[in-house]
Order: sequence, then C-alpha cells, then structure tokens
Amino acid sequence: MGAGVMKKGGSGGHRRRRRGTAAAMSDINVTPFVDVMLVLLIIFMVAAPMLQVGVPVKLPETAANALPTEQEDPLTITITAEGDLMLMTTEVPEDELITRLTAIAAERTSKKVFLRADGRIPYERVAQVMGALSAGGFSEIGLVTDGQGPKMDGG
Repeated sequence: MGAGVMKKGGSGGHRRRRRGTAAAMSDINVTPFVDVMLVLLIIFMVAAPMLQVGVPVKLPETAANALPTEQEDPLTITITAEGDLMLMTTEVPEDELITRLTAIAAERTSKKVFLRADGRIPYERVAQVMGALSAGGFSEIGLVTDGQGPKMDGG
C-alpha cells in the first residue's frame, strides 16, 4: 500500500549514466486511512444521540423553555405511572432514596437535579419526592415537561 517504484536519474559527476535504475518509494499513502477515519467519525456522530436512553413516561405539556446545559450529566429522578422511583435508569426503593441522593450529592459539584413525573401521578407524590430530593442535598430541582403544551397567556 503506497510502495512503488521510482526512477532514479542522478548525475553525480560520473561519466557513465545508468538508465532505468529503480529505487523503492518510501512514502505512505494516507488517503485511505483518512477516508476510513472520516467514515467512522460520521458513524459515531450519528450514533451518539441514539445511545441516550431513559425511562418512558408521559410528561405533562407546558410552555416552559428548556434549561441551559451544564458540563456534568444531569441527575434525573423519574416517577413512573405506577409510582415507582427511578434514579437515572435504575429503580430505587423509596426508603433508600435519601441515602443514595446524599451519597451522590457528596460526589457532584452541581446541586441540580431534574424530576420527571408522569402526568397522571398525583401532585402529593411529586411533592414528597421533591422533599426527599431537598433532604438528599439537592437544592435546585427542575421539573421536566414537554414544551408543546398550552400557553397560559390566552394565545
């Protein structure tokens, strides 16, 4: 790959000239390598957004704007339609929630957490989980909703 034959025609001050003396070409052809790298880059750019998974819930619809993103992956607590608690994608028993949140809060620089709750869950349950988040050391709680909901300004 990339090795070839190159004619050497040096004059070097000799009286006789040799014609057709062949020497190996020592250059590497990097074009195929670059092509493969670009294809891999495109594949990873397309596949990366699909790797983020979450717990499927039907979020309430509001007219709120999205929060700005941070450097850390956001911590997400989900309340499913059945009332189960999910810490990221792992189910957590209710009696262990504050203990796990306290341990996580000690390792993180951000005190922000996102709460996703199914729209059919009673508000009392959402308020209880918000109290547990506050007791676990998270002072900034963001409620996650769908952004295509009705606006309250009558428009």
